[in-house]
Amino acid sequence: MLRKLILLVLVAVAAGVLMLAWREYAQWHEAPLPLAERVVFEVPQGEPLSRLAARLEGDGVIEHAWQLRLLARLRDQSAAVRAGEYELAPGTTLAGLLDMLVAGRVKLHDITIVEGTTAKQLFEQLSRHPAIRRTLETIDHATVAEVLGLENGHAEGWFLPETYRFPRGTTDVEFLRRAHEDMKRELEAAWQARADGLPLKNPYEALILASIIEKETSLEHERGTIAGVFTRRLQRGMRLQTDPTVIYGLGDAYTGDIRYRDLRTDTPYNTYTRKGLPPTPIALPGRASLRAAVNPEPGDALYFVAISPRGEHKFSATYEEHRAAVRKYQSMRRPLDPPAQDATE
Repeated sequence: MLRKLILLVLVAVAAGVLMLAWREYAQWHEAPLPLAERVVFEVPQGEPLSRLAARLEGDGVIEHAWQLRLLARLRDQSAAVRAGEYELAPGTTLAGLLDMLVAGRVKLHDITIVEGTTAKQLFEQLSRHPAIRRTLETIDHATVAEVLGLENGHAEGWFLPETYRFPRGTTDVEFLRRAHEDMKRELEAAWQARADGLPLKNPYEALILASIIEKETSLEHERGTIAGVFTRRLQRGMRLQTDPTVIYGLGDAYTGDIRYRDLRTDTPYNTYTRKGLPPTPIALPGRASLRAAVNPEPGDALYFVAISPRGEHKFSATYEEHRAAVRKYQSMRRPLDPPAQDATE
């Protein structure tokens, strides 16, 4: 009888100890970490949990290194922590920290490619970004075209404008390949949904036309109309006579003001002196411009001129109407705007 009583007492004591231990465990592993603001830290490849825990304790991210080590041991996750850059917000618990480390929920950085920017501007953007790891000695059209396997040796137009999120250490090549694959997918989808009778031989010509549309307007409701103007001019064998192509051909010589002699100086991109499309895109077109290029709005307009600081245009079917619109709206252009489209055919 005495033995049974002693056994009951021991069981009760053990249960009480376990209950206290569980209560203590629940209290510290679900309690918020001592963070007053967001904290960013890195876990190098191969760093053991014991060293990481000690480092986080030293930096004031966690209160006790032994707690993180014990929690990981209880979960059998001591060797499951993934390398990377992490960001902790106030209110994160020790359990939440371990979950993040094991799942590899690393901090993501972002780059936004704006519609109408050029590939050169994108290359400069990548070169400046602190989270991108440079692997290319030089980032230019020829180098990128070779790395990505672009047939014409020119990278312009081949990256989809979008906001991209990525972990620190993403390489320049990885980023460019991702944006390139996105553009290929969007271009192919647009091409498959194209209208009949287009004066475009292949998806690349659609990409070229989309880039011109992108540079001509940022207004959603005008893209299809401008696409219609260019489509009809191509069908009739008229020169496109669009200033953005001339500006692109000038390269670094363009200072913000296009001159009359620039329109008369022949380059592969001067659509005032040459018929048809330029040899490559002139910018990075967005999805809306891709769709407009292959589904132009019907109509009879062959000319257009900017009529407001917001970039709105006046469309005309005849050259006489166009010249009258130019005379009426020329004074309304902003000082740095290039001259209005002035077809001479």
